Amino acid sequence: MGIGNTEAYSQVLAAVQSAVGALELPAEHPLSRDVRAVAERAATPVVRVVVFGPFNYGKSTLLNALLGERALPIDLIPTTGAAIAVRYGADLATEIHLTDGAVMHEAGTEILQQFAILDGDRRMREDVASVAVTCPHPWLRTGVELVDLPGTDDQDAQDALVKEQLLTADLVVQVLDGRKLMTLGEREHLRDWLLDRGIETVVFVVNFLNLLEPEEQKQVYNRLRFVAESFRAKLPPGVSNLYRVDALPALRARLKGNMAAAQESGLPMLESALHTIVQSLQADPAARLPRLRAIAHRVHTSLEQKITTLRHEIDPIDDKQRQKNEIRQQAAPLLQVGFAKSTQAFADWLALTQLLTTYQAPAAQALQTGTFKSWLMGEFKRTAIDHQQAVVKWVHQACEFFEREKTHQFLVNFPPEPGLPAPQPTITPAPPKKSDLPPEAIAGGAVGFMLGGPVGAVIGGGASYLLNKTWDAAKGRSPAAQPQPAIDFYHYQEIAREYLAHFSEINLAALQRYKHKSDRLLHYEPKTLQTVDSHRQYQLQLLVGQAEQLQTILTSLD
Repeated sequence: MGIGNTEAYSQVLAAVQSAVGALELPAEHPLSRDVRAVAERAATPVVRVVVFGPFNYGKSTLLNALLGERALPIDLIPTTGAAIAVRYGADLATEIHLTDGAVMHEAGTEILQQFAILDGDRRMREDVASVAVTCPHPWLRTGVELVDLPGTDDQDAQDALVKEQLLTADLVVQVLDGRKLMTLGEREHLRDWLLDRGIETVVFVVNFLNLLEPEEQKQVYNRLRFVAESFRAKLPPGVSNLYRVDALPALRARLKGNMAAAQESGLPMLESALHTIVQSLQADPAARLPRLRAIAHRVHTSLEQKITTLRHEIDPIDDKQRQKNEIRQQAAPLLQVGFAKSTQAFADWLALTQLLTTYQAPAAQALQTGTFKSWLMGEFKRTAIDHQQAVVKWVHQACEFFEREKTHQFLVNFPPEPGLPAPQPTITPAPPKKSDLPPEAIAGGAVGFMLGGPVGAVIGGGASYLLNKTWDAAKGRSPAAQPQPAIDFYHYQEIAREYLAHFSEINLAALQRYKHKSDRLLHYEPKTLQTVDSHRQYQLQLLVGQAEQLQTILTSLD
């Protein structure tokens, strides 16, 4: 053995407790109960002798015979409904702890009839946490504790209590009924409750052989000896693991002080063996190690099973995430190219030279005719919105594909419609009649016509000016009173240019901001598999570490 027994026990116990915590088992899980039982037992040096067997096999009677008095309730009807621990005390008394924290101390053991027996439905009381009896027997004073357990094979709750108490035992006394030999249930308990749990310090006591004929006794005893020999009990040299004790005659003999009758019952031989075994256990502080090692192997098996289950659950997730990573890595460049092309196309359209070439004249004409708003809401706005949607669709697709939140928006901004004076109609005066013109006006017109050419044009123009002036005077109006000319078309073009320049500037800036913010959303960094279902990944790593640690400790014990 690689390390000392005492140190080994502490190491294995600590590793087992840590591993059970990592398994996250419920408190009432059998493995949790077993670990809790051995942990509580490790804290006390008292040697615990537990009497175990089915109901009505004479367990309480046997214990009373060993104690030499009626300390425990006995009857023809099985009554024991609690684990009753018998410890040393100056007087015979009872101490009962209830689940609500209350503690009762009573002289004698009559109170056991109320708290340590089965109810009418053969069930244990649920409000009783523990039952202890003190007794002035000298053997108990040497550091021995006797435990009377409920009978098995009756109720699940009793069986669970018995299994838990067996793990706290340093020595198990299994009572057999000589009239029934070794039942199937008893053989299963021997295998499942004792052997498989590392409980090797076991003594078999056969009761009721006195009720059989001598020849029958011999046959039964031989068969029981075969069963006992097949069980490799860990006992001191020269100590048998099979004894015959007629429990009721032994008790009667002890109560009467009849030594011969007690010897005939077989009780002294059992007492001698028990004393020898207890002394051996007291001399070996690591005698409890085998059952702890058996529990450790069970815990290690549970760890391996849980590890396998988690790996089967996590591996498909890892494969799915790996596939997602690959698809997203392939899609990211396509999304980036599509976004770049759409943003460049929008930027080209928003360029002022492009806007002026395409839209300045129509915008100026709409301004002139008072239809600018209709023009703005028509093809111009539709084209701008089409470009905007072409840009944002790549970002939306990336957010959905990469499972990201859309953190910002991009909208086309249309400046307010420019304010303009109402358009003025152009007024052209009617030409004067010849009868209204002075002679010189008519002559001037004729001269201009005859001269022709540039000179004629100048002369004609001057004549026309004189003609108009004369005509106005004839009508009684001055030149200042004439209607004002219409707004020049060039002026509308300048207003349209200013509007388109403003539109270009604010939307190019908005596009640039959106592009900058969206670059991060369009790039994909593959997720590491360790981040997938992080709780189960952490649990798997923890369980693997616990299993390796426990295996290392168990290997060092071999």
